[in-house]
Amino acid sequence: MTPIPAMPATVPPQTRPSPLSDDVRLLVAAQKLEATFLSEMLKSAGFDAARSAFGGGQGEDNFASFLRDAHAEELVKAGGIGLAESLFNAMKARDHA
Repeated sequence: MTPIPAMPATVPPQTRPSPLSDDVRLLVAAQKLEATFLSEMLKSAGFDAARSAFGGGQGEDNFASFLRDAHAEELVKAGGIGLAESLFNAMKARDHA
């Protein structure tokens, strides 16, 4: 039986994440937070309320949140309300502190 060699304790320099990849991860997290916020605001505004005439029934009620989340994500892709940028800057400042 051949023993399996142990993994090195440190990450080699060539595989360490670059600062750019950290910024990209922070930006993606900020955009997800903004999309979640917008989805909740759309929910509070009654965006996913069932329509009285020609409604989709139980299926419409079950899948309305998916549509609301998709709309919120598209709002963020189109520029959003600026919340993602503010969150990104705050997280970046805290990350680099």
